[in-house]
Amino acid sequence: MPQVPQTLDALAVRTWCGLALEALGRAREEIDAINVYPVADGDTGTNLYLTVESAAAAVEAVFAGYETVAEAGGDRPASDRPASDGTFTDSTFTDGYESAVVTGDEGAAAVSHDASPLGAGTRRPTLADAVQAMAHGALIGARGNSGTILAQLLRGMAQVLATDSETAHTDGQGLRLALRRAADSARQAVAHPVEGTVLTVASAAADAATGAEGDCGVVARAAYEGARAALLATPGQLAVLERAGVVDAGGRGLVAVLAALVQTFTGEAPGALTVPVEAHARVHESVTHVTGVGDVDTDGCSAGRSDAHPDGCSDVCVDGAPEGSGPAFEVVYLLEAEDAAVARLRDRLDGFGDSLVVVGGDGLWNVHVHVDDAGAAVEAGIEAGRPYRIRITHFGLGDVHTGGTAGRPPRERAQRAVVAVVPGEGLAGLYTEAGATVVLARPGEPPASGELVEAVRRAHAREVVLLPNDADLRHTAAAAAEQARAEGVRAALIPTRSAVQGIAALAVHEPERRFDEDVVAMTSAAGATRYAEVAVAERQSWTMAGICQAGDVLGLIDGDVAVIGSDLTATAETVLDRMLAAGGEMVTLVVGDDAPDAVAAHLEARVRESYLAVDTVVYRGGRQGALLLIGVE
Repeated sequence: MPQVPQTLDALAVRTWCGLALEALGRAREEIDAINVYPVADGDTGTNLYLTVESAAAAVEAVFAGYETVAEAGGDRPASDRPASDGTFTDSTFTDGYESAVVTGDEGAAAVSHDASPLGAGTRRPTLADAVQAMAHGALIGARGNSGTILAQLLRGMAQVLATDSETAHTDGQGLRLALRRAADSARQAVAHPVEGTVLTVASAAADAATGAEGDCGVVARAAYEGARAALLATPGQLAVLERAGVVDAGGRGLVAVLAALVQTFTGEAPGALTVPVEAHARVHESVTHVTGVGDVDTDGCSAGRSDAHPDGCSDVCVDGAPEGSGPAFEVVYLLEAEDAAVARLRDRLDGFGDSLVVVGGDGLWNVHVHVDDAGAAVEAGIEAGRPYRIRITHFGLGDVHTGGTAGRPPRERAQRAVVAVVPGEGLAGLYTEAGATVVLARPGEPPASGELVEAVRRAHAREVVLLPNDADLRHTAAAAAEQARAEGVRAALIPTRSAVQGIAALAVHEPERRFDEDVVAMTSAAGATRYAEVAVAERQSWTMAGICQAGDVLGLIDGDVAVIGSDLTATAETVLDRMLAAGGEMVTLVVGDDAPDAVAAHLEARVRESYLAVDTVVYRGGRQGALLLIGVE
């Protein structure tokens, strides 16, 4: 039997996240299939998977940070890892060693070195490091109500486990307390809790754990068994589930997560829990009975606005409104705001629409709502604080959120599509105009493979070309391509390292060509484009061009720091001259929001005066991380 963690520590959290992700990956389609109320969205399993994927990635980032310290011999902190600001660490130049340290307040948990100082005998994250990263990752990656409630469950656990005294909560008693706080905090987040949902399953798990005496393995198994029994009872609590012959989808996902917790501490996974085969055949029949019902949501709260609850749900509500009566848009964003401002935001958004989700705390929140006026929902967020990662989805006429699909033929698949990751809103608009399906990656917030898979599904094409536009996203994109192939989509990955290489590839894209020929042409165009960026160093770091200080302007060519300067325009000109020294026909400049207005005009003039027969094109990139991106074809 493989060695398993004996106590609740950082390694146990890491193992649990990995096993939970695997479990949800196996169960995702089954959970999607039993998601029947209030509409047959078929996305609960996917939402849970994406939420846990984000949590697991945040935990891995913390471990990678400590491993980088050990690799560097304790000379410099791991936070010197190359970031979107262009700064680098010593680990970048060690025999190909790579790690993904995430810093900043928007992408994941920053690595704390206080608990394991440089030179200490051990360089492993504390339990507090790991659970805080897990909760934060789940919060920023939460999808749908099911994912949001799971994020709240993990946040509740972290509130117990992330204490000053680590030994106080590393045993079975600590796990019991954490599961109790998780269930209670999730229930408190729901304005009108309904039994027969994931909230019922979570409470049953905590109740069962409370009565268990023993180590973490004993407590985890008791929680799993209690949750499993409660899940099997959910059809008797919700008529919609009984008609469909299925259990609650959100609760089914939570049982999978708890099964992973059992495996973490015992090394053995509990027996498989499957939905009866006949239940799937009854799912679509049950959908017709759901129309117009406004009583409960399978994710834990009342759906719609009934006489019993005229104010609807203020914290967590439904993934979608009842068929035929839902708003036209789904608006989702992360929000940095004070508690008082968020309380006012809840009240305001509650009057705009339904399916309102506001979860989080300590200044960072996840907001989800269905409305008819998407602009008003975003403006409300701006008034409350700083919204970012804004996603607005229009529910089309054939979508279950806005009306029934009976009698409507399925949307025809396109022959070919391009899915691209882009670093700013300006480039997102450019790529969209060129026909690509876009995944927006903000500074410090790299997308997970599940987000790319979602984009592939959204593209709805038989053939898909993936453009990661970032060297660090190549493996993420490869995983997405593999999943797309498993779903019957012909997928090709072009390993673009910068958005300017993606622009070059997109420029030669011809959907009418044979797939292989199109991929070869796009790959050739991307490979023939040198790329650079100009950014400002946030801290002192070692680079290929020497030691830079905080505030220095860095010019990176093909991923390496080549120029260190004090003036943005002068540094950009030096970088451009070095790139054009080897020749070129086209210069692409992508200017970020924080770059001076005059820099693009200066560089255009430089090219015009010094390099004959070289054309220049300028785009506005928005908040793209780097001040300036440069491409030379």
